[in-house]
Amino acid sequence: MDLPLRGQSPNTPASSSKYHHPYFTPAEVEYLSEKQRGKLSLNQEDKVRQNACGFLEALGARIGFPRRTIATAQNLYHRFHLFFPRKDFNYFDVSLAALYVSTKMHDTLKKPRELLAVSYAVRFPELAAKSKHPGGEVDLDSMDPQVVEHDRQRLLAVERLMLETICFNFTSRMPFPYVIKIGRELGATKKLTKLGWRLASDCHRTLLPIQYPPHTIAIGSIYVAALLTSFEQPLPPPLTPGSRTRHAHEIASMLTTHGPWEKQFHSQVEDLEDIAHTVLDLLIQGLQNPSANTSPSTPSSPVPHLSHSHQQGQNQQHQAQPAPYNADQLLRLKIAMRETEHPPRPRQPLGNADPSALYGGEDNNLIGRNEGTVRFLFGPPGVVGNGV
Repeated sequence: MDLPLRGQSPNTPASSSKYHHPYFTPAEVEYLSEKQRGKLSLNQEDKVRQNACGFLEALGARIGFPRRTIATAQNLYHRFHLFFPRKDFNYFDVSLAALYVSTKMHDTLKKPRELLAVSYAVRFPELAAKSKHPGGEVDLDSMDPQVVEHDRQRLLAVERLMLETICFNFTSRMPFPYVIKIGRELGATKKLTKLGWRLASDCHRTLLPIQYPPHTIAIGSIYVAALLTSFEQPLPPPLTPGSRTRHAHEIASMLTTHGPWEKQFHSQVEDLEDIAHTVLDLLIQGLQNPSANTSPSTPSSPVPHLSHSHQQGQNQQHQAQPAPYNADQLLRLKIAMRETEHPPRPRQPLGNADPSALYGGEDNNLIGRNEGTVRFLFGPPGVVGNGV
């Protein structure tokens, strides 16, 4: 008779499999989020989520990480709390671990101590003011070594759990290249595509990237950009005959209805409407709370080694620029969309029709435990080419 491993429950199987799920249905996200939310309200949970995303933005801007590294870190943060309760972790630790894993995924690696030095500067501005480092980083040698080592160990501990949530699958596909390609195919102007790029970046402050593939996020962002640009705006003059460029009104009208574009871009109008409402809610929240600081100031990666004072000057300049829309206008847009939108399309979870059955049993309980042997697979059950 086989005996269980030391510290292992007699009822625990000697070996099990954990599958990586690249995307989750809205029902799965709702179920898992509610399970890990605890006593927090929806508003409190969203506030913590936005604080974490803003923290990652600040870290990425200081260090000079490309947009893909910051966006992936935000995505990893969201995914982590589908499996682990928020009450057991503070968002600083989870955010730092997410950023550390993201640097490995995108070959922009930084050591944990380097990330900690920058995080202390963001969290404790008074320490950064005393620092002589040109980038405003905190000199770790001037801090209590036990505190620094304790924070480093916590970062590495959360990193291990985060790697389990992705089943050690380091594949990452971003929506940003798709925004450029789809914008070109749709005949969008450079200005419209630029706004779509920024909105695709904002999407990573939400749970959208763990619900939809990057090409759907991309076309959804262009759709929102077209709506923002055309809503309550007069029709522009007709374009030159034979021009491939389309006005925002035309793009918004085309993507609002079913058509050949759905097959061409492998997306559906119902998904674009869901993306639009989520992004509009985020923009409304940002207008009502300017400190949320949505959208990077430019659709390019942050400039490496940019001084802290220079960054503050850029941020102040960006915040001084009025938004091209206001909260009341966005609310009117949401109401107008509700009057003509399509009912949500049914989406089946991967491997099981009941999200509570799929994620309420062994598949979820295996994460973060050292009981038995766990085999991590790169795709859901039945997918060809699973890795170990």
